Amino acid sequence: MNIAVLSGKGGTGKTTVSTNLALALKANYIDCDVEEPNGFIFLKPEISEEKQVKIDYPFIDYKKCVSCGKCVDVCQFNSLAKVKEDIVLFNKLCHGCGACKIVCKYDALTYKKREIGKIEFGKARGIECRKGLLNISEPMAVPVIRELLNDLPENINLIDCPPGTSCNVVTSLKYADSAILVTEPSEFGLHDLKMAVELVKMYNIPFGIVINKDDGKDNIIKKYCKNEKIDLIGVIPYNRNSAVLYSNGEVLYDDLEHKNLFDDLSNKVKEVLKWN
Repeated sequence: MNIAVLSGKGGTGKTTVSTNLALALKANYIDCDVEEPNGFIFLKPEISEEKQVKIDYPFIDYKKCVSCGKCVDVCQFNSLAKVKEDIVLFNKLCHGCGACKIVCKYDALTYKKREIGKIEFGKARGIECRKGLLNISEPMAVPVIRELLNDLPENINLIDCPPGTSCNVVTSLKYADSAILVTEPSEFGLHDLKMAVELVKMYNIPFGIVINKDDGKDNIIKKYCKNEKIDLIGVIPYNRNSAVLYSNGEVLYDDLEHKNLFDDLSNKVKEVLKWN
């Protein structure tokens, strides 16, 4: 079973919920926030393997190229451009669709591979841990996320999604059987939560909401869940102790008060997500 943990915005505590719920559920932890993965800071797994992620990109043989511009016309991603009589390649914009090679009548285009990131495999506290890491300056995270989510381990997998509702999140959700949405009781939190809810509904999978930094009041998130008939899995109170533990890179689950909290959350997750 693959559970996606996502948030409409950054900074809600998505990784905090993911890492600690992974321990409570004894689930494998998969960090898909490949542009800024930080779950390993807390779980501290022992890395056993690394794997490069490579993608195809076109290579132009200028001895054969006649600068007809057919490849430029067919490219939907603007990775090829005709500048005067030359064809210029912007390889970081290339999606590797192969259209340029197909339309080239002079066999001037072939494909090569280049590395855009890597995947790290490890174990911590009896669970498998994986994370993707996109190389600096690379614009496309999706190929790394796809490779990371390919052939996931058996049992339960907690997928720590990228923040927001971009194509990176959409790619992560394609592998999910259910979802947990993490938010905070603020106007910004509610605004972006609504977008995340609409995204998850498109996949027709069970989901529920966790409120982080909860103020203990009947706040706007609780009212929204009630009005929209969305399951509220639980809340994480706003307190100084949580912030101190987090800022020191410690796992909240090691603290008895937080352990009880996340154990309760894990039981509610099984109830809300129609556990099988």
